Amino acid sequence: MSNDHQHADHGHDHGHAHAHGHSHAPANFDTAFAVGVGLNLTFVIAETIYGFQANSLALLADAAHNLSDVAGLLLAWGASWLGRKKPTARRSYGYRSASILAALINAALLLLAVGGILLESARRFMAPEPITGSTVIWVALLGIAINGATALLFMRGRKSDLNIRGAFLHMTADAVVSLGVVIATLAGQATGWLWLDPATGLAIALVILYGTWGLGRDSFNLAFDATPEGIDPEAVKKHLEQLPGVTEVHDLHIWAMSTTETALTAHLVRPGSGLDDAFIADVCSRMEKRFSIRHTTLQIEAGDPAHPCHLAPAEVV
Repeated sequence: MSNDHQHADHGHDHGHAHAHGHSHAPANFDTAFAVGVGLNLTFVIAETIYGFQANSLALLADAAHNLSDVAGLLLAWGASWLGRKKPTARRSYGYRSASILAALINAALLLLAVGGILLESARRFMAPEPITGSTVIWVALLGIAINGATALLFMRGRKSDLNIRGAFLHMTADAVVSLGVVIATLAGQATGWLWLDPATGLAIALVILYGTWGLGRDSFNLAFDATPEGIDPEAVKKHLEQLPGVTEVHDLHIWAMSTTETALTAHLVRPGSGLDDAFIADVCSRMEKRFSIRHTTLQIEAGDPAHPCHLAPAEVV
């Protein structure tokens, strides 16, 4: 067997998609983050001041939520910046996974806020207190405008980045919650029912929990190298098995390098194939175009029974 063929059998062939392939590099949302943080931080201060003046749990609950959103935006912004730093010899993937950690921390902060709101809502249910309706309405209307505008800043990136999707969904939910505050306050003024304010606080907590659950689940899965949502590992394996000359696929791994980039490694058994750069380039292009997997690394093996791959069994990692 020639040296070239030995290299093809046991070496690691690493390729990327052609330049015309669809890029999944993280977009720069620095301006959106800066504007979003500024608007929401100003709104948090206003809500806190008027919430205490109006003795409104709904406003204070929403202020706590918006403060966690500010923290989440700052985390996502920092992670986005880190993700653009160049790799080093020690950190060969750079800091791309910072976006996954930021999404996970963001979800944890939101869950803490939910717990605080639920406790205060329970207390207010047992001892209802009057609120100043006009103040609540005007501040909530301001919230609808600010949160709606912030959501629009992240609309274009919501489908390709977990962090951006989280920011978009939370800002949209906040705008809806503020609308709920206006409706609940008007209803409270008309009926005199003091329990409507803590009920609104409870509803806010449930909305936050609903929006956070998906963010927390997805970021947790990515943090533990699960195959990203939207990619079927069985479909990927089947596609690789049907490639020309491939008789077996094993040691297949698909994981997220960041919230925007997916990587794949696999061993392909191609008896008698030798070196084939065109094949490698074609596979990488297929992975990106069909499955949005941008970083593909392949090991080509000849399938020599005298030298079996020790990673071939499915239970071996």
